[in-house]
Amino acid sequence: MARHGKKYEEAAKLVDRNKRYTVDEACALVGKTAKKKFDETVDVSIRLGVDPKHADQMVRGAVVLPHGIGKTVRVAVFAKGDKAREAQEAGADTVGEADLAAKVQEGWLEFDVAIATPDMMGVVGRLGKVLGPRGLMPNPKVGTVTADVARAVREAKAGKVEFRVEKAGIVHVPVGKASFEARKLLENTNAILETILRARPATAKGTYLRGVSISTTMGPGIPLDAAAITAAHK
Repeated sequence: MARHGKKYEEAAKLVDRNKRYTVDEACALVGKTAKKKFDETVDVSIRLGVDPKHADQMVRGAVVLPHGIGKTVRVAVFAKGDKAREAQEAGADTVGEADLAAKVQEGWLEFDVAIATPDMMGVVGRLGKVLGPRGLMPNPKVGTVTADVARAVREAKAGKVEFRVEKAGIVHVPVGKASFEARKLLENTNAILETILRARPATAKGTYLRGVSISTTMGPGIPLDAAAITAAHK
């Protein structure tokens, strides 16, 4: 059986495994469980009552977090002409068309978000095998295939995060850094929870929000009261 390190065990002692915390309590506690020398990311894991095998139960979307995620987001934009200029003015790190696609095809992936105008999808579509597995493929459902590239770039830079339910019905989303004050983590976490609750598929039966926990990159999970969260956001 795998054993946890001393620092993890110390952090785990701060969490009552028999308790279901409120979002406020968890966000105040999670920063204290960070024991590493680097500024750990804080993630929220959400177990949903959906079957992702069915297309009509796929939960996917994006939300701009009020306080960002605490990191510099590198944005690449596939656009040409005036749209390329708009992307550059909005702060995109890299802008191009066929030349950028060729660069990516050769293995260059120095960006965190890829945005494309609709007329560029004929070029970008060929990069599916490269971008898809890394979660970088532009998609209209999350606003990364759009004619309003300036807005998309600004939102990405401001801390827009995408989420997509995995095969096991789990959604993992970063909500900030361990160094964030509790209020910022709380507001970011609530923004995610509200968005995912609104995204409930009409075909999902029974309990939708089945489990929620929050943790740092290397820390123990803090279980939240899923029923109370659902009631609070009705």
